[in-house]
Amino acid sequence: MRTPEEHLAAVQQAVAPRRAVTVPLADAASRTLAADIRAAHPSPRFDNSQMDGYALSAAHLAAAPGVFPVDRTLPAGTDPAGLYPDGIGEAVVPIMTGAKVPAGTAAIVPVEACRPGQFPEEGTTVEVPEVPEGRFIRRAGSDIAAGELLLEAGVRLNAVAVGVLAGQNLAEVAVIEPARVLICTGGAEIGTTDAAATIPDSNAPMLRVLCERAGIEVAGHLRTDDDPARLAADLAAAVGRHSPTAVITSGGISHGKFEVIRQLLEDDGWFGHVAQQPGGPQGLATFHGVPVICLPGNPVSTLVSFRLFVAPVLGTAPEPVTARLAENVRGLEDRDQFLRGRLDVNWAQVLTATPVGGAGSHLLAQALPANCLIHIKAPGHYSADIPVTAYPL
Repeated sequence: MRTPEEHLAAVQQAVAPRRAVTVPLADAASRTLAADIRAAHPSPRFDNSQMDGYALSAAHLAAAPGVFPVDRTLPAGTDPAGLYPDGIGEAVVPIMTGAKVPAGTAAIVPVEACRPGQFPEEGTTVEVPEVPEGRFIRRAGSDIAAGELLLEAGVRLNAVAVGVLAGQNLAEVAVIEPARVLICTGGAEIGTTDAAATIPDSNAPMLRVLCERAGIEVAGHLRTDDDPARLAADLAAAVGRHSPTAVITSGGISHGKFEVIRQLLEDDGWFGHVAQQPGGPQGLATFHGVPVICLPGNPVSTLVSFRLFVAPVLGTAPEPVTARLAENVRGLEDRDQFLRGRLDVNWAQVLTATPVGGAGSHLLAQALPANCLIHIKAPGHYSADIPVTAYPL
């Protein structure tokens, strides 16, 4: 019997590394970064004004509060060296938010803090209150220093990351080519009607959503009955048509008389048990040169197995975290448990993990409140407040 860690390593070994591809930055959201990126430029690029107001020199600050003449307006996007080649003089400089500050700027005072509270004409005067040095100046490099590591390889790019890269004038970025998978679910007991002895296919739509969240492309979906020959023909056609990175199957791998996935693939793979609950039965095979990751068919077992063995290999998954158990847990003597649970921060600002629902692998609805899997290692007799590993869902 394999440990969960051993089975994860076997899946990782079976799947070929994915290559890096360059995509336009606008198409990079939710993709996985292929290499570290360092800042070519500081951000902000230059000292600039945080407010619509007046740029003041050190002499102005020393004389404030006071009344000063008003010079020419400095809009955002205008180089102050053109309007003020010698820096700030006797007059204060009306400046707009985001504008590069002129040489000699010691602080910015918001226009609404002055009298009048709106910008007057050039050549008139304005009453300026006392202002601390450095006020409302956004310093160059205060967000990002040139040469600083911005993003590490393996990060999944979100909207903020795309914005940061755009701020570095990057029009394209190298990402890991997403895995493309075929999903195979079914069995004679899985139906689309309310027949007396069939059940709906919960796993196919669930796997699609899980793949999307992990950044895995679904190339197609196969439904199987209990006929190995038909499955072989359908799977061969789908593999030839889609050239997937891998096939993900759900169900049909245990020891029953109609375990169609196992019957088709066991000569070219491994089928056995992993020392965990749920998700004990597992399989790993190849079909026409394509890795086939064979998950158990009970819905919670499919959910747990995907999170542990598929998402971190073919896509991305949040890193495990350490949390404190919120209650006593009695696990199993001979295998690890992955309980559905909730991660919360308690009144003491401690991350806690609370089991939710029952342990049965068919209790999918009871997993609705869950946002993590709580790893209870065998022999699992844990008291409340013991640190545990939790896998965010």
